[in-house]
Amino acid sequence: MAKSFSELEKQHPCFGHHKASTGRIHLPVCPGCNIACRFCERSLNTTENRPGVTGRVLKPEEAGDIVLRALEISPEISVCGIAGPGDTLASDNAFKTFSIIGQRFPKLIKCMSTNGLMLNERADEVIAAGIDSLTVTVNAVDPQIEAQLNDYIIWHGKKIEGVEGAKILIQNQLAGIKKIAEAGITLKINTVLVPRINGNHIEEIARTVAELGVDMYNIIPLIPSAKLKDEPAPTCAEIDAARRAAANYIELFLHCNHCRADAVGIPGKTEFSREVYRSAFSVEEHFSHG
Repeated sequence: MAKSFSELEKQHPCFGHHKASTGRIHLPVCPGCNIACRFCERSLNTTENRPGVTGRVLKPEEAGDIVLRALEISPEISVCGIAGPGDTLASDNAFKTFSIIGQRFPKLIKCMSTNGLMLNERADEVIAAGIDSLTVTVNAVDPQIEAQLNDYIIWHGKKIEGVEGAKILIQNQLAGIKKIAEAGITLKINTVLVPRINGNHIEEIARTVAELGVDMYNIIPLIPSAKLKDEPAPTCAEIDAARRAAANYIELFLHCNHCRADAVGIPGKTEFSREVYRSAFSVEEHFSHG
């Protein structure tokens, strides 16, 4: 049975409201992605501190020994998370990894992030895997707005662009979120705030996901990159306005650290990814959509 939201507040470092004394390890086992987000620039390096970045993509079979090493270096780790660098539901890698981790480290909280394109179809697998908390990135609930934030989706092997692809994405996100919420799994929604595109849409997103049973809502300021590299980052006033609009409907998550896909340690306090992944960083990998 998944841990309750109140249990996660005590044991999950990202739910502790700046009082984190427990840590997490992110396992970068998911290389492929099925959405071409216009702001996303995945990268293999050891220097940038943002989502979509890792030193190397691991094989699921490597995860157990990596977690063991992490616990030796940082025994306060209580959470094993998978957040990329691609999408966790675009392959079976996340489920294979969680199966291994569940057998070797049954006390660790299992945490997962997804863009939600495959969530409706794979919700039963998420539930069966014993995921304790799930984060879904929902940047719009209006296809006309969503289509400005991604170029296309890969849907059952077919590339679908524009509003048509955005409509499929949103339908699957919302249907999947409803299934996960009904199963009692703690749900957090991430929205990348791009003021010119979805700044006036935040309230509608928050209201929609709250009605589906989502627990927390996290507004992530755009980091200008990729095709939106010339888009200005949100100002403090724009972030505050978005948060005030969302707070009418749902509890806000206010301390996101823009963690890497291979982060290790206590968020904002310690970082041991280089020590834990030291032997893996020298291997060259390549990303793909599909």
